[in-house]
Amino acid sequence: MDSASQQADQDDAFSALAHDDALPAVSIHFAVPVAATLTWRVRADSTLRVYGARIWLTRARSPYDHWLKPGETLRVYRGERLWLSADDGNAAARVTLTSAWRPPFAAVRRAAARCAGRLALLTVRLAR
Repeated sequence: MDSASQQADQDDAFSALAHDDALPAVSIHFAVPVAATLTWRVRADSTLRVYGARIWLTRARSPYDHWLKPGETLRVYRGERLWLSADDGNAAARVTLTSAWRPPFAAVRRAAARCAGRLALLTVRLAR
């Protein structure tokens, strides 16, 4: 029984350590002018946070609209097309889009590593 509780303590310590490490992030800040609708395709899984005024947001292929008040967040996903406008006719809204930082050419590096691994496997199989 004691070993089970010690294991649980170790798991809690590990999860606390993992959450304490700050991961690099990229944040894009922009204003949504009054009487304008912005649209874009999301390039990376992100969190959208609203400041200033309430906004209206809709997603392609979604039957739902979202009205976000200042301080609220919404998770958006890579490849989604979004439309966004300030819902308050008197004030512009400010929005922050935050995603995990990816090093330049990360996708190219991953693809090269996969190709190198497959080439090594093929070489080993052909050598037999």
